[in-house]
Amino acid sequence: MTDASAAPEEPKSAPEDRAVTGPFDDSEANPVRPYIDLGGIKVLPREGLNLRLEVEEQTKRIVAVGLDYAESTLQVQPFAAPRTTGLWEETREQIRQQIRQQGGRVEEREGPLGPELLAEVPVMAGADGTAGKRLARFVGVDGPRWFLRGVIGGAATSDVEAAALVEDLFRSIVVVRGGSPMPPRDLIPLKMPSTPGVA
Repeated sequence: MTDASAAPEEPKSAPEDRAVTGPFDDSEANPVRPYIDLGGIKVLPREGLNLRLEVEEQTKRIVAVGLDYAESTLQVQPFAAPRTTGLWEETREQIRQQIRQQGGRVEEREGPLGPELLAEVPVMAGADGTAGKRLARFVGVDGPRWFLRGVIGGAATSDVEAAALVEDLFRSIVVVRGGSPMPPRDLIPLKMPSTPGVA
């Protein structure tokens, strides 16, 4: 199924030490660590971490995991990806276009996880009628047969210490791709954790 007009294949974008420092593939994770199992990803619990599941209204499908930590938010989504090519290059371009269409500003920069986008996103007007702008960092890492996307908000968009804590949280995530065939860019299914006390 090769199409001569197909876009050139994108190399994978990930920190060189990803297999050692994360985000991890399920095959690379430490089996004795007490992860919270959310299906497509596993999260290592830590002091001060709150976890939220974001559910699509119509389908009741869990579409993202929200992590509140270090006065910041980190929304993560795991996607299926080709074995040899990456999705982050193309995904960044889509995010850039979306933000510009919304009237926001976006710049690309090199971050600790590789290329990332720093965006000023317009937000809905508040009760007083003033529309604001929200800073967000878009990060992504291509792993073996998966792509993990993160959106960082709050203190970690500007505060160096908070940023380091949230980047460490992102790197501690384990992606469970599973063996079943999935089209690239499909969201790897997420599920409610069985751990008691996690809302």
